[in-house]
Amino acid sequence: MRGLILAIQFLTRLPTPTLTDFRAEELARAAIWFPLVGLLLGALLAGAVWLGAQVDPWLGALLGLLAWVGLTGALHLDGLADLADALGAAHGDRERLLAVLADPHLGVFGATALALQLLSKLVLLMLLAKAGLFWPLLLIPAWARLGPLLWARLPSLKPGLGERFAWNIGLGSVWLWMALLAAASVGAPALLAAPLLILAWRTYLLARLGGMTGDALGAGVEWLESGLLLALVL
Repeated sequence: MRGLILAIQFLTRLPTPTLTDFRAEELARAAIWFPLVGLLLGALLAGAVWLGAQVDPWLGALLGLLAWVGLTGALHLDGLADLADALGAAHGDRERLLAVLADPHLGVFGATALALQLLSKLVLLMLLAKAGLFWPLLLIPAWARLGPLLWARLPSLKPGLGERFAWNIGLGSVWLWMALLAAASVGAPALLAAPLLILAWRTYLLARLGGMTGDALGAGVEWLESGLLLALVL
């Protein structure tokens, strides 16, 4: 239970019991619970969209988006914005890329990426609410939080928590989660695009960055979430 509580504390803003004697390596081991935390987020997301859709699909989409951002504390959106700023400013210079990733200020590239991502999720959630597709939303955050457990095995571009996830999570546990989520996705086959999207982001990180950072993991979560929403809509 301690590992699950740590995973909830890291990925969400949900209230949890206070833990004493915290050690950083515990969080890395707790990463195995990330997909389960995703299921919890997905349940709350689906509930918010369903509730608002009883009035209008747009209201359902808005409530869903507000819940998505609020429950996660914009954790992965921050990674998306940082990575967009770094890629936009680096022009192929790796040192410049790492310097911009470390800069806490938001630039034009990051702001644009944030706006496009939020607008995309809002519209896609509205279309799903209009079609009455609520239960598949339960699985999207879970699939998205499985991705980092695989991407973290890429070479790390700088020290951080990102690479520690791979040190403590065996591949057997990752494949078990993938099998469970795939079985749960049979009723919504579009979600079976998730492994391809996970592989696509891994390929992109290797080709464009040569490795990964914590921001790249967060951006990948956003990529998976919007990609799976689009897959469901299509």
